[in-house]
Amino acid sequence: MRSRMPARSLVTLGAVVALAAGSLADASAGFAASGPAQQHAVTARAAAPSAVVNLGLNTTQAKGFQRWLAANWGYNDSIDGQLGPNSWKAEQRHLKAYWNYTGAIDGIVGSGTVSALQRFLKNNGWGYSGPIDGIAGSGTQAAFATFANWCVANY
Repeated sequence: MRSRMPARSLVTLGAVVALAAGSLADASAGFAASGPAQQHAVTARAAAPSAVVNLGLNTTQAKGFQRWLAANWGYNDSIDGQLGPNSWKAEQRHLKAYWNYTGAIDGIVGSGTVSALQRFLKNNGWGYSGPIDGIAGSGTQAAFATFANWCVANY
């Protein structure tokens, strides 16, 4: 005598799939029937980068880094310890010149900026030993702080 367990399991599985598909179809129809989506215009100014991204640096360290950027990479904004788009544009110029940064000089701290920063920190003895992965984790931040402390002492 053959076991009927596999057949029952398949019937149960089929019922579950049918119920789930029906629920999704109902949800999709209800979702699609909602009113027209509002569209918002975004101006270039609104889309422009404005975030401060200190990557773990305190204000003193960030000011030292900004002084280094001003002395070497054309940074001409406030030395305020807030690494905003102009600070990062100057750093991107540095990274593009020497550390294989291939992105736009846009002041946005994306994975390309972080990868190039990691190459700089790894190859200049600032203590970064992790992968060049574009993720500003604790190792990247610690090495960046070591470099920034040097900037504080020298600029």
